[in-house]
Amino acid sequence: MKFLSLVLFVLVLAGCSSGPRIDHSYTAVGQNSRVQYIVLHYTSTDLPHSLELLTKEEVSAHYLINAVPPTIYQLVDENRRAWHAGVSEWQGRTWLNGTTIGIEMVNQGYFDTPNGRYWQPYAQPQIDALIVLLKDIMQRHHLPPGSIIGHSDIAPQRKVDPGPMFPWKQLADAGLMPWPNAEVVARQQAVFSTSLPSVAWFQQQLAEQGYTVPSTGVLDEETRNVIRAFQMKYRQALYDGQPDAETAALLLEVNRLAKG
Repeated sequence: MKFLSLVLFVLVLAGCSSGPRIDHSYTAVGQNSRVQYIVLHYTSTDLPHSLELLTKEEVSAHYLINAVPPTIYQLVDENRRAWHAGVSEWQGRTWLNGTTIGIEMVNQGYFDTPNGRYWQPYAQPQIDALIVLLKDIMQRHHLPPGSIIGHSDIAPQRKVDPGPMFPWKQLADAGLMPWPNAEVVARQQAVFSTSLPSVAWFQQQLAEQGYTVPSTGVLDEETRNVIRAFQMKYRQALYDGQPDAETAALLLEVNRLAKG
């Protein structure tokens, strides 16, 4: 009798420890991936320090890509939240850690020198590895072109990565994002050169793109930072934060492409 009681007790414990019995025979149609965007970063340091920062401190990313050799490290499961975005907003969504996949690239970022700011270029094998990874993620999560954004896009007041040396055009050439047509931009730039839109127009167009930007009609530092973030992606030769004719033409074309 005691033996039977012991067996029953063990079985009860085993049942409790295994959790509830769940029937998985039905699947709802109304669902999609929690992932809405992929956010690109640079680490501002070398590989050993990058691995230490992203695995031992209060910051993390789903993936880390080394430059030489171009190794892809997965540090956080895609179904879990990584701490890479911080205070952030894009297209009305805030605190984007919960809805994004973060990819860090080993890159020193920039150095301020007596001759000006130096930005470290990205190694081509690293970019090749990134493109393969991006295609895989976007296919698995059914993300549309244009779902890849920079840390500077979602936090333009405090972040500049992945910086003006990041080759966004290569991502466009790989079919991962739309890219403005140079001829269309040139024609529109000529129009804007004779009559530049107001600051309020720039703010509205940037907001339509997805940026968090003031709507004051005043060219303040916050607005300039957002313009600079846009320019670092689409006009890397000059990212001074000034609302000029070429930037206006690029904005109009990028927003047109986003609307399909």
